[in-house]
Amino acid sequence: MAGAVDAEGSPGVSYVVPVLNEVHYVERAIASVLEQDYPGPSEVILAAGPSTDGTDQVLAALIARDPRVRVVANPRAHIATGLNLAIGATRHPIIVRVDAHTALPPGYTRRAVATLQQTGAANVGGIMVAVGRPGVQAAVAWAYNSRLGLGGGAYHSEEAPAGKAESAYLGVMRAAMLAEVGGFDETVGRGEDWDLNRRLRAAGHLVWLDPALRVDYWPRASWQALARQFWATGRWRGELVRRWHVRNGPRFFAPPALVVATAAAALALGLAAVGGLPTEVAAVVAAAPAAYALLLVGVIVAVPGRWADRLRRSGVLAVMHYAWGAGFLAGLVRGARDAVDSSRAQVSRTTRGRPSAARPARPRGRRPGA
Repeated sequence: MAGAVDAEGSPGVSYVVPVLNEVHYVERAIASVLEQDYPGPSEVILAAGPSTDGTDQVLAALIARDPRVRVVANPRAHIATGLNLAIGATRHPIIVRVDAHTALPPGYTRRAVATLQQTGAANVGGIMVAVGRPGVQAAVAWAYNSRLGLGGGAYHSEEAPAGKAESAYLGVMRAAMLAEVGGFDETVGRGEDWDLNRRLRAAGHLVWLDPALRVDYWPRASWQALARQFWATGRWRGELVRRWHVRNGPRFFAPPALVVATAAAALALGLAAVGGLPTEVAAVVAAAPAAYALLLVGVIVAVPGRWADRLRRSGVLAVMHYAWGAGFLAGLVRGARDAVDSSRAQVSRTTRGRPSAARPARPRGRRPGA
C-alpha cells in the first residue's frame, strides 16, 4: 500500500509514541504533534505501558479530544516492543518517532518529510535540545547540551553539518524500509534507535542529519533517576559493542576508562598508605582521576551562574560519566541481560523478562508499508 496522500501529494505520516508514567509530559508532547502544519493526512499511535501515575487518564482525554489519536497496549513497557506495536497499527508510509519527553517545534514534520524526499534517505533526524526546570533538571539539560556531558555527539551539537549520519535522533522514517530490516530489535533494551540505524545503513540505506530540525527534550529531574538512566544506557551500549563488535569513537570509551582509572587509583593509594606501593607510583596512577576532579572544579569555578547551579552541573557530569562508564563495563563483560531503565518506573519482573527471540523482531500486526 502506498499510503494516503493529500491533494498536493504530501504522503501521510504516522506519529508513534511509547509512553510509560509520563503524566507531566505526554500532553505537551502530543499537543506539539497535533499542532504541526503538515498538509498531508496524519495519525498518532500511542504505545501505552502499564502506567501508575495517572498517565492513562491523560491519554483517554487526548483520544476523546482528537480522533487522530489512538492507543495500543504495550504491557511489557519495553520501548522497542512498543514502537513495533505502534508501527504495526499505522496506516501511512512515513513514520515519525516522538518521545513523551519531547516537544516538536512548528514546521518539524513538513521540513523532515521534505528532507526525506530530497535526500532519498531511509531516516532523517535532527538535534536534541535539552531543556529543564530550575534545579537538577536544568543542570542535567546543561550537561546534555555541553560537549563535556555527552561528548559532542552529532545530534547533540547545534554546529553539526547536514549530511550522512551514523544515527538519527527520534527519526522520520520510511515505513517500507523499516519493514525491510525487521523494525526495531526487541532484544535491545536501550539504544534501539542506534541499532536500527546500523541495520538500515548495512542494508545500503541513507541515514541523514538535518540540524535545522531542533527538538526540545526534558531530561531526568532527580539524581537517582539520572544515575539509573545512564547505568542502563551504558550497559546496553556495552552489550551492543559485545554483540555486534562495532567500532566506537574515543568518546564512548572515555567514561569506562575513567571508572577503571579511578578504581586503580583507589587501590594504589590504599597500598601506598600501608607501605605496599611507593608513593610516587601511586601518584602516577592517580593522575588521571585527579585531572578529572580538576575538570569538575573548573566547571564550578568557570561556568556562569549561581553557586548552587554550578555545584549541580559538576555533580551531574560526575553521575553521568561514572554511571554510564560502569554500566558500559558491566555490559561489555556480562552483557545487558534484563537491564532496564528504571528511572521512570520500577518495572516488575513479570514484564521485564528477556525476549525469546535472538534476532530482530518484526513489528506485530500489519508490516509497515505493506
